[in-house]
Amino acid sequence: MSAPTIAGPFEDADAAAYRKDYATALRLWRALAEQGDVYAQFNIGLMYFNGHGVKQDYAEALQLWRPIAANGDALAQYSVGFLYDNGFGVAEDVDEALSWYRMAAEQDYAPAQRALGDFFAEGRGVKQDHAEALRLYRLAAAQGEASAQFALGYAFANGNGVLRNDAEAAKWYRLAADQDDVGAQVNLGLLYYNGRGVPQNYTLAYRWFALAAAQGDDVADGLREMVAAKMSSEQIAEADQAVRDARNLVARRRP
Repeated sequence: MSAPTIAGPFEDADAAAYRKDYATALRLWRALAEQGDVYAQFNIGLMYFNGHGVKQDYAEALQLWRPIAANGDALAQYSVGFLYDNGFGVAEDVDEALSWYRMAAEQDYAPAQRALGDFFAEGRGVKQDHAEALRLYRLAAAQGEASAQFALGYAFANGNGVLRNDAEAAKWYRLAADQDDVGAQVNLGLLYYNGRGVPQNYTLAYRWFALAAAQGDDVADGLREMVAAKMSSEQIAEADQAVRDARNLVARRRP
């Protein structure tokens, strides 16, 4: 017989936030933050960022996150960089964003590596360098970061910094698509539709378009209808069942 699980203030706050009882979560996290708990302080900032239980206030989120970031927390460093990158609660500042993203990326924080890769790919605040962008995307993709996997797929599909390789693009798009990345699902569907890098397969093209459409992507919905016009009713039924199975699998994986 296993020992009973005793919930503490951390677990209680997390549970309250999960059930959207933000008032309770905020009260518990504030008590913990007053004791110097960094995790609680970050989560209070996240509540201000999202407007959960409080009026949305990006400037307050920045005020809470910045000291944590200055003490070396990679998640906070990325979050501060994101605020400067997008001009949330502060004037947009590419140099500040780069600085914070670099600090987090150097700690192998995958979202920061992907974000920093975007700067090099686009030449924002730095000299455009597709090779450096790809290096950073690979680091993030190896940790399972879907947006970086998509970025690698896009680079191979378009020959950005590498020789165009549709098979390699399909590989990276598939990894991201399996994590419900809408852009990857659409682009993978297009590869199957056109037979680029993979054998032409309307059923699989329909499947990926339908999965993206189920997440609200109108373009994907139009593409799904386009490919359906080339399919038999039996193929459509088979594809629809595959979509239902995939969505059920995703639902079971979620807490």
